[in-house]
Amino acid sequence: MNTPFDPDPTQVRRSLVARLRASFLTGLVVIAPVGLTIWLIWSVIGWIDGFVLPLVPKAYHPDRLLQDFLGLDPSLQFNVRGLGVVIFLIFTIMVGWAAKGLIGRSMIRFAESLVERTPVVRTIYSGIKQISETIFAQSERSFETACLIEYPRRGIWALGFISTEAKGEVLKRTGANGEMLSVFLPTTPNPTSGFLLFVPRTDVIELDMSVEDAAKLVISAGLVYPPRPGTDLPEALALSDPEDSAEHRG
Repeated sequence: MNTPFDPDPTQVRRSLVARLRASFLTGLVVIAPVGLTIWLIWSVIGWIDGFVLPLVPKAYHPDRLLQDFLGLDPSLQFNVRGLGVVIFLIFTIMVGWAAKGLIGRSMIRFAESLVERTPVVRTIYSGIKQISETIFAQSERSFETACLIEYPRRGIWALGFISTEAKGEVLKRTGANGEMLSVFLPTTPNPTSGFLLFVPRTDVIELDMSVEDAAKLVISAGLVYPPRPGTDLPEALALSDPEDSAEHRG
């Protein structure tokens, strides 16, 4: 016989389902980055091996060396990856070392002069070179501070990154009396594209969060916030518990 004080079975089932769902989402948040990282690394290694290994004699392929070392049947196939990556790294380091020398720089200038004379190749090469220098070039300058600015109008705030102080003609033409900052305003969820804005320093609010945390916030479209004070868990994990979420909303 049920009494008014007995728990409602429907509410109990809903609470159990909610907790299982929260645990599943928490596990997904933990597993997905690890799994995707492993898959991406494995795929890149396989792609590099597929490009480099055909240039290496078969006697030096890792699967052949493993078969000879263990005395196994040559018909057995092993998916051993990594030799192509090692060869690629060694080759790239050697090219970089040679490019720093006088002879290497002279050869590069000569090759680029030939490329500049070829109409179609010149356009493709210059574009790829600019992208490569932007991504891979070693530079002392980088985004050091995340910030908030009112964009695209007053009352609406956008997350950006302070790159440098505006100088020269840009500062002169704006007619600003104080400092002007160049702020990169990334798009979501692809932060590699965005807008370059020149904003008065007085209109920029610098944030305490790191650039990495701000980038995560942009990429996740506002779903992943920096860890809350007193916990090492990101906001996505800290609020995965339905009870904790209710407290946060309250």
